[in-house]
Amino acid sequence: QLQLMESGGGSVQAGGSLRLSCTRSSYMPGTYCMGWFRQAPGKEREGVAYISRGGARTSYDDSAKGRFTISLDDAKNTLYLQMNSLKPEDTAMYYCAAVFILRGGTCPLGHYEYNYWGQGTQVTVSS
Repeated sequence: QLQLMESGGGSVQAGGSLRLSCTRSSYMPGTYCMGWFRQAPGKEREGVAYISRGGARTSYDDSAKGRFTISLDDAKNTLYLQMNSLKPEDTAMYYCAAVFILRGGTCPLGHYEYNYWGQGTQVTVSS
């Protein structure tokens, strides 16, 4: 069973940066997507950024475009999310997730389509 573990969360002031990491317990063969999601108290879990195997294709939620960068080091089994220009509204628990997809497919955007999840890492941005 694939396991994911996030790290790198913390507390920063608005305008600051954080780099989240997500380590996989094993190599993922075949075609797959990984994504970063976040959930603030009382809100639904939402997708932030997505990446396909090899990093050939990435996509971002509008709230993350121009500020966040998702990357994947397949050899190290590690997914990253570089977050710059952080805002108080970015405060949430951040989760990484993974799903196998068909070759040629696109990364799903809904959290309910991902079946491997980490435990989350808290990001708090103060004004």
